[in-house]
Amino acid sequence: MGNCLDSPARVDAHATPASVVSKSSSKASRSSNLSSLAIPLSYNDSSLPTPRSEGEILSSPNLKSFSFNELKSATRNFRPDSLVGEGGFGYVFKGWINEITLTASKPGTGMVIAVKKLKQESFQGHKEWLTELDYLGQLHHPNLVKLIGYCLEGENRLLVYEFMAKGSLENHLFRRGPQPLSWATRVKIAVGAARGLCFLHDAKSQVIYRDFKASNILLDAEFNPKLSDFGLAKAGPTGDKTHVSTQVMGTHGYAAPEYVATGRLTAKSDVYSFGVVLLELLSGRRAVDKMKVGVEQNLVDWAKPYLGDRRKLFRIMDTKLEGQYSQKGAYTAAYLALQCLTTEAKMRPRMSEVLAALEQLEAAKTSTRSSLTQHHRTQTSAANFHAPNLKPCTPSLPSPRGARTH
Repeated sequence: MGNCLDSPARVDAHATPASVVSKSSSKASRSSNLSSLAIPLSYNDSSLPTPRSEGEILSSPNLKSFSFNELKSATRNFRPDSLVGEGGFGYVFKGWINEITLTASKPGTGMVIAVKKLKQESFQGHKEWLTELDYLGQLHHPNLVKLIGYCLEGENRLLVYEFMAKGSLENHLFRRGPQPLSWATRVKIAVGAARGLCFLHDAKSQVIYRDFKASNILLDAEFNPKLSDFGLAKAGPTGDKTHVSTQVMGTHGYAAPEYVATGRLTAKSDVYSFGVVLLELLSGRRAVDKMKVGVEQNLVDWAKPYLGDRRKLFRIMDTKLEGQYSQKGAYTAAYLALQCLTTEAKMRPRMSEVLAALEQLEAAKTSTRSSLTQHHRTQTSAANFHAPNLKPCTPSLPSPRGARTH
């Protein structure tokens, strides 16, 4: 069975339909040898007819068909100063269109868009481009990036998305320049990304994302996360089937071990990938980093021994957090990551269970902040009272079952 996993050196090379802080010069290679197009689910969770022809996909009422000249005008003729990202698919340009007519507008006016332009020599071919259209033309959710339209004109293949002001999660975690993400923001991103995966998994026509990673999680101006790049998405098993057999595709370091070994794809494959990203949020380290030595090159192998031990967890926590995080919250998230990364797929939690745990963690943080604010106001309102230095409280969450509680 052919293995089309991106190599470790290409982990950060995918273009994303967003504002990318720094341009990547490396190229990602991803096979376009996809099996027949998967069937997506709709937002109201109704079943869709199968299969959809190319003509049906391109005639979707939810998508606008742009002319190449329209997108040239919207991006100022794809000028270099409009370029915001580059990767295996091609180039991503910033542009502007009229919100009502969806026609090109003057720079700085109207709605900001991201235009992804396929490279002629790209390894990602027409089928993958069409798969992206098929899914995002019908999938609508607050935690999925919005696809506005496309252009198919001669050899030109482009996709038009909403513009994500904060770029990718990858940029904020691993690249120099951006302000380090706070603990609260990291929890917020984990919750939103989990909601996106839950939407895909918990439906009559299940969708397996198959390429969940930091570079495919885009952030809006308020750091709300949205999943992007559905070129590798696959319909989940139906009837009494337990898995989908398919050519191995994805990104090294994120793909579930059983999928890499056998080509058997399930929703639990996405759960494993989520565990890797959750570990990246905790540690600030890449899933695969060839600049490290020995076992530290692979994040999962290096971090796993520390995830279930309260006393040792600090060894893997991101130093950029400067200790400003809830120890109980970090341990809860770490143990959740450990469950997602279990080698035996059947033992991993469902994404709905992962989301519930993360929402409880986020709610505890909100409750703690509100309690601290009220306490501070009460103390400072007392006459001639000097308020003490208040230290952040940690939420009272139960310890994960079976975890060490030293």
